[in-house]
Amino acid sequence: MDRYVSNPFTVIALALFAVLAVLLLPLVFLGIVGGAFANLGFSWGTAFLILFATLAGSFVNIPITTIRNRVQAYGDYEEEFVPFVEILYRIPLPAEKTVLAVNVGGALVPVLISLYLLAKSVTMTGSFATAGLAVTGVVLVGIMAHLTSKVVPGLGIVTPIFIPPLAALACGIFLSLLLRGGVMAAPVIAFTSGTLGVLVGADLLNLDRISDMGAPMVSIGGAGTFDGIFLAGVIAAFLA
Repeated sequence: MDRYVSNPFTVIALALFAVLAVLLLPLVFLGIVGGAFANLGFSWGTAFLILFATLAGSFVNIPITTIRNRVQAYGDYEEEFVPFVEILYRIPLPAEKTVLAVNVGGALVPVLISLYLLAKSVTMTGSFATAGLAVTGVVLVGIMAHLTSKVVPGLGIVTPIFIPPLAALACGIFLSLLLRGGVMAAPVIAFTSGTLGVLVGADLLNLDRISDMGAPMVSIGGAGTFDGIFLAGVIAAFLA
């Protein structure tokens, strides 16, 4: 096999590529976030502050209520580990109650940004047209997110990483065509559809299934900056 398969890179070159990848990935992610919020009308300085708020807020979970679990539902699971994305996660021992919380960075910040953008569109245009189309996008993305999401015991509510952003992107592009000068409204509709759509479809509509997980705490937007609520809006707005 050595005669047909060869490595054109030295070990030192591969090590340098690995270091560059580690250094450049945060810059690429910051560029995507900055580009997304620039499309939404924010300055790059404001985009950096928003990203910092989501990163810092990722460590803060605000408790809302306590749910009594249907612990006996855990008897259906015989395995101690559950696979997800080629990784085995250990299922924790079922708790009697689950604390339902909201993550500041993963849910509260993107929701506040969405509400700000909707209010800004109304004040700037003097019309509810953009806001109405954004609500339509929220409904469509919410349906898509609900159909593709699933509750994984011991892990949480998971959704495919690309389906909600692409659905929000499609809503931003096609719904904005209904507006005069709708090109400027596309990122707003895309971001709002992505964030609020995932929040409603994947999280809120699955609240009745949380008691079957037996987890001690479930946080809406708990993955913070890398949660589907934040990423769906950012990716959609960036592409739009």
